[in-house]
Amino acid sequence: MGETLKESDEPKTKLARGITTWLLFFFIVGDTLGAGIYTLVGSMAQDVGGAIWMPLILALVLALLTAGTYAELITKYPHAGGAARYAERAFNKDYVTFLIGFLMLSSGITTAAALANAFAGDYLQALIELPPVPVTLIFIGLLVAINLRGVRESMIANVAATLIEMTGLIIIIVVAALVFGSGDGDVSRLTTYAEGISPLEGAFAATVTAFFSFLGFEAAANMAEEVKHPSRAYPRALFGAILTAGVVYLSIAIGASIVVPTDQLASSEAPLLEVITASGLDFPPWLFSLIALVAIGNGALLFMVMASRATYGLAEANLLPRMFGQVAPTRRTPWVAILVVGAATIAMSFIGDVGTLADTTVLLLVLVFISANISALVLKKDVVAHEYFKAPRIVSILALVASVALLTQQSALTWMIGGGYVIVGSILFLIARVARRREINEETSRA
Repeated sequence: MGETLKESDEPKTKLARGITTWLLFFFIVGDTLGAGIYTLVGSMAQDVGGAIWMPLILALVLALLTAGTYAELITKYPHAGGAARYAERAFNKDYVTFLIGFLMLSSGITTAAALANAFAGDYLQALIELPPVPVTLIFIGLLVAINLRGVRESMIANVAATLIEMTGLIIIIVVAALVFGSGDGDVSRLTTYAEGISPLEGAFAATVTAFFSFLGFEAAANMAEEVKHPSRAYPRALFGAILTAGVVYLSIAIGASIVVPTDQLASSEAPLLEVITASGLDFPPWLFSLIALVAIGNGALLFMVMASRATYGLAEANLLPRMFGQVAPTRRTPWVAILVVGAATIAMSFIGDVGTLADTTVLLLVLVFISANISALVLKKDVVAHEYFKAPRIVSILALVASVALLTQQSALTWMIGGGYVIVGSILFLIARVARRREINEETSRA
């Protein structure tokens, strides 16, 4: 993909560079192997039938191409801030910088809303029958409370939940392998496509949903100032983690298609639970439901933490109204940003189902990725004082083309939700700009 040059003369930072390549790898794996695969296998089956492996491979290729761009940008500019920071350097326009940052935090809100709806779905109903709406509201309220408590508590919860959710994915792979090894299941489903939809059309439509399962690797850009020798560590960890996620996802998709009838898979909100049930093995379905709920809760928590910190960061940069930057005096958490993100997550949970909200997240982040790819091309000739990973120009070009192609698969409703985010964000940006100018004028007049 490119070359990693010697890691001497890395940029200076106030933060301690304590994250090794392996620690970074596990961080990205934990971020990428999220709750999406627990809920969206059924949505993919609706578009592509039993050939779920096809959109996952397409999504994996797009993720690897985008990772090539990120590997160059992160090692060239190893500072926290991600795509918004790269856009600022490439275009030097406050509104563009703001918009990319706002799309990132909006994706976090939308993802958390999607997972909140998934939490109240079939996995929970397999344990206890409760009305979905109150469950969703209580679930989001608990995540807000954990977030307000402190980032340390959130990260401790994340470590434990990540181990549990990875155990759940391993269980599915093992169960499917046992079923296949015993001669049960139907391998022909792997080449059976959804009725009334051409294989290519279905595959492209399902790729939007499949790409949701690979999201999370871009968050690693915010760790850049704390990684040892980022020029060497990031490419290895980034590509290794995405390939690992790809192998796990493909194993699960193939296993689910073989074990579970396609119609049953496509109609389920808890598709991986269907694998346990259909296998006939003596594994308690309630236990797997519990594992899946932990995975979904962990994913929602991580994205709400990310969205609240991104909101706080934009306020600190005077790109959002300053009220969003207020910090609780005792817990030192950005309480206004956390509450606003929580309220927005509740509102979004009423707007669409899991599939629609997942597609909206992909739309928002694909727009961010388009910005990152253009930034990488614009900044190719930019000279920095340290060595960094260099991806061939064609990588960013192909990633850009693939991202634009992915946008063509979005529904009108998804574009309406995305447009609503842009309108709300633009209004907040203008309010912040007017307030900032007023402050400058007052300071000038007092001087």
